[in-house]
Order: sequence, then structure tokens, then C-alpha cells
Amino acid sequence: MSTQTPPSVHATGHLVDDETVGLRTFEATGGDWSDIAEEAARLGEQRIVVNMGPQHPSTHGVLRLMLEIDGETVTEARAGIGYLHTGIEKNMEFRTWTQGVTFCTRMDYVAPLFQEAAYCLAVEKLLGITDDIPVRATEIRVLMMELNRIASHLVCLATGGNELGATTIMTIGFTAREEILRIFELISGLRMNHAYIRPGGVAQDIPPGALDSVAEALVGVRKYMKQLEDLMLGQPILKGRLQNVGVLNLAGCMALGITGPMLRSTGLPYDVRKAAPYCGYETYDFDVPVSEGSDCWDRMVLRIEECYQSMRIIDQVVERLKASAGTPVMVADKKVAWPAQLAIGSDGMGNSLDHIREIMGTSMEALIHHFKLVTEGFRVPAGQVWQTVEHPRGELGVHLVSDGGTKPYRAHFRDPSFNNLQAVSVLCEGGQVADVVCSVASIDPVLGGVDR
Repeated sequence: MSTQTPPSVHATGHLVDDETVGLRTFEATGGDWSDIAEEAARLGEQRIVVNMGPQHPSTHGVLRLMLEIDGETVTEARAGIGYLHTGIEKNMEFRTWTQGVTFCTRMDYVAPLFQEAAYCLAVEKLLGITDDIPVRATEIRVLMMELNRIASHLVCLATGGNELGATTIMTIGFTAREEILRIFELISGLRMNHAYIRPGGVAQDIPPGALDSVAEALVGVRKYMKQLEDLMLGQPILKGRLQNVGVLNLAGCMALGITGPMLRSTGLPYDVRKAAPYCGYETYDFDVPVSEGSDCWDRMVLRIEECYQSMRIIDQVVERLKASAGTPVMVADKKVAWPAQLAIGSDGMGNSLDHIREIMGTSMEALIHHFKLVTEGFRVPAGQVWQTVEHPRGELGVHLVSDGGTKPYRAHFRDPSFNNLQAVSVLCEGGQVADVVCSVASIDPVLGGVDR
């Protein structure tokens, strides 16, 4: 509990004066709460500081919210981060350019394919091979990213509903997400943290029948999305909880560098896929949904609409993939390209048996090259590059610096969750304690991306 009156007070189990600078603070550790409350009441102090998290189920990971409350009103809100710090960016400096994919995919674990795509696009820019990437590899990247966008938004909608007590929204949302995770497992071998998109292309082509499975999965996803719409958009209680809550206007978003659905809910149709197209997004027909309510309700509605727009893109890319069947999925330059014809053997997934027979039996030079490519990696010309993609939570940026070696000199990511979390105080202060959950859910932060 804290107030703005002069001296500072600290206690362990009881309240004891300790004159230092600034605030008057009551720090209670141990003891009986009724005694502490009675002492605070005697001193006439009304404001209380509470910690929400970092082990709170409504803080989307290990986010710590420090809330100062006056009754039920939040007078000050601050975000405490760093509890999930993994050192991914620093670790990438000690791994080859290709191995870096296995690190950055683990940052925002709800949308791993976007980190992979942004990182690989940046590496390809440094290598000067952007125009050499096979068309089919680019189409597969678009397919995987848009499927991942839907899966990420479903997590946001499902957990947001559950935090407000609507468990059915959670079960339907996660059931719909399972349809997409099965596709990821079919194509990449993993449900998440795929390391599927690699510099030069993708790890392997999509297996036979995968496009039919995608079409079937979308039928199920559309059915579940309709159920979510009925449960959420037509629910007066949910509307009452979310409308005019967590309002952040366009000026606030621009001042804080906020992007994604939070920015588009203010009426600005900024989307990197349209503003600075990559992976051929300029050739796809889709809309950028916007609204002008700038509140939690509008952000929820926008994410639902974005799922439908992603399905529009997927329908188009599936047709293109049918037409490009049999074409390469990895750049032709063997000095960069990892083998992209994988097979499942007794020791798990690895290089195709034909490739193994060639390098082991017919060409010593090929074996040496394969060994050096995998263990040492390829060299990237010295320079630096900036690449952005439209992540489900906003603009994801990658800054890579090369000193001409086989490892990044520096890798830094501008994760949208990190920037968007700056809005916590603006969204929460002046509102009710119960609305903090709604506001944080509308930001949709993933702490793996925030802390890195």
C-alpha cells in the first residue's frame, strides 16, 4: 500500500517508520492481514498496491502488473517484464545463420512461423538472393503464415473469453486451433517451433494430399468461427464488459509505436502486407479490416474478421500451390541451400536416402561440402538489413548485422508485443480492477516475444 505523503515506511509483519526519501510505503510481509489492514486504517491510508502476476492465469504468461488501486479504481498500472528472458538474440550470435531459425521460432511461441519468415527474408536480403527464392517456396510460406495468423487469433479469442468466465469460448477456440496445428504437423512434422522456413526456401515440400487436408481443415475452422461469432458478438454481457473499456485512440497508438489490431481499431488501415509487401502479398486479394471504436470490443471483432481475410488468402494460395506442384522449394545455389528433400528414417526425420547415397557413395566433394554447410554454415556478406512482416500482434521487425562470417554479428527483433505492452497504463488507469483483465487480453501479449 502506498501514498504520496512524505516519509517512507517499511515493515515486516507490522508497520514501522523508516524515514527515507519520496513515498510513504507500507510493505507487509507475513503477519496477520487483519492487523495490517487495521493499522493502515488507523493511519488513514486508503490506497493499496497489488501485484497481478507474474503467476496469474490472466496475464498471458509471466507478465507482472503492479496496480495501485483506490477502492475498485486503478489509479496507476505498470508492467513488469523479464521473467521469461531466454537470451535468444545473444545465443543467435553463436550459431550459424540456418541454426538461428531454431532460436527465433521459439520467441513468440503462439506465432512461430512469422519470426522464421521475417528472419529468413532478412538473411536472403543480406545474401542478395531475394529474387532467386523459388515461387513455390514463397507460396508455402504464405500458406503457413496465414494459417498461423488464424491459430494465433484463436488463442487470443479463446483465452480472452475464458478470462471473463466464458469457458465455452475457450473450448471452441482451442478446438478450432487444433485443426490448424494438425496441418502444421502434417507439413513440418511439428505442431509449433517448426524451424520449417529456412534461408533459401523451406525445409521440404508439402506432402501429397496436404492441400486437401488444408481445405478440410478450413471447413472445420469456418464452422467453429461461426460458433464463436454467435457466442461473442451476440452476447450482451460480453459486449457490456468490452465496449468503452481499454480505449486507446490513434494519437496514443502513434505515440507509443503500437501496431496490429490495436492500431487498426482506431481507423488506420496500416498493414505491412499492404504498406511494404513481401512474399508476393501484393498479388493476393484481401482486405485490411478497420474500425473506429478503439476499445476492447473492436479489437476482438477485428481479430475475427482478420481470420476470415486469412482464409481468403489461403484459398488463393492453395490454387497456386496446385499449379506449382513439382517445382523446387529451395534456392538452387548449393553454397546456401540445405537439402530440402527430407525423409523419415529409423533415427527420425533427416536428409533423403538418395541424397545420403550420393554424398556417401559417389562424390567425396559433395560429402565434404555437406559436412561444412551443416557444421560451419554459409558465409553472409558484411552489412546490415531491416525486414518487417505483419505479425498477428502487429509489425514484427528484424535487424541483422553480418561481419562477413558464418554467424550473425547481431540479431535483434522488434517484437510487437513488447511495444504494445506500453499501453498497459493508458488502458487500465482510471478503470476498474476487473477491466484490467479485458484490457490486457485485448493487447494479446505473448511474453516469449517480449522477453526474448
